[in-house]
Amino acid sequence: MTRHQKRLSVPKSWPVERKTGTFTVKAGAGPHGEAGVPLIIVLRDVLGYVDSKKEAQYALNHQSILVNGDVASDVRRPIGMFDILAFVQREEYYRVFPDEGGRLALTPIDADSASSRLGKIVNKTQVSGGDFQLTLHDGATLVVEDASEYSGKDSIVVDNETKDVVAHFPYEEGALVTAVNGQHAGEIGEVTEIIVTPGSGNNSVVVETEDGEFETVEQYVVVIDENFTGDDE
Repeated sequence: MTRHQKRLSVPKSWPVERKTGTFTVKAGAGPHGEAGVPLIIVLRDVLGYVDSKKEAQYALNHQSILVNGDVASDVRRPIGMFDILAFVQREEYYRVFPDEGGRLALTPIDADSASSRLGKIVNKTQVSGGDFQLTLHDGATLVVEDASEYSGKDSIVVDNETKDVVAHFPYEEGALVTAVNGQHAGEIGEVTEIIVTPGSGNNSVVVETEDGEFETVEQYVVVIDENFTGDDE
């Protein structure tokens, strides 16, 4: 497996310039799969807080950067959709959120909002002992005693410290969603219709926004809270 990452072949969600050089940093193993952006790219290319890998590692060694409430220790740690970044010494907090075009961007939030994060349920399975395991979009898992209220494509809010579910947003008509992929990435609206496709095809969803409506596959939308994008106001 190569240890290099060419800029021209990085995922479209990565916030990097593709023609300013040949190579960039390759993401390490961790959440978000291939879409995960190395933490150093966020620190260097997006925020401009460091100029080099050495400076980034120095900041991490001082345990002043938290990702979803946990101290970050690897500059290549993948960062992705809905992660919470906290810069303790600066008292700055950000949520990773897709902008128009699908690139990952940082939305400033307050300290209270940084105490929990949003996750989309992609799988629900029963484990030994009778409990249920919920798998989220970034690969994280959590165990709950009763999963009867949770379904695939629902969203939950998880406390970063206790890992408890503190809010639940069902995927249904009338739900507020944001598109995270496709040509409508970054757009927010209300689900007006869920179109079920017979057979193995992808279901579609019609979303009404302030500027009209669009249709996309339901895998491209995530249910959010109505105050989700207003934390910085």
